[in-house]
Amino acid sequence: MLVLGLAGDPDDRQQAVTGGVTLIVLALLPLLAARGLFLRRSWSRGPAVITQIMALPVAYNLLQADSLAIPAGIVLAVVAVTALVLLVNPATTRALGIRGPGDVQDQK
Repeated sequence: MLVLGLAGDPDDRQQAVTGGVTLIVLALLPLLAARGLFLRRSWSRGPAVITQIMALPVAYNLLQADSLAIPAGIVLAVVAVTALVLLVNPATTRALGIRGPGDVQDQK
């Protein structure tokens, strides 16, 4: 979309470029979240959760197909649900240094 907007002859150049940039940013979101989780950054849990929630409707659509997409939908659903459970796990919350409501830190 971005290449067509810059080099081709789209119907609306601005819309094609904007759509292409948006797709690139959305594609980078899971990679940035994964890197942040690997480095144990507390900000990374939010984008990771959003990414997994966005995967669930895709898995549902794959499960509605009458083809070889059904096994892919099952795998995607299992991975997304497993990742969500692990992301909200208390051990993950502690490892990322996220304090919950009412979790008071010692003040000296």
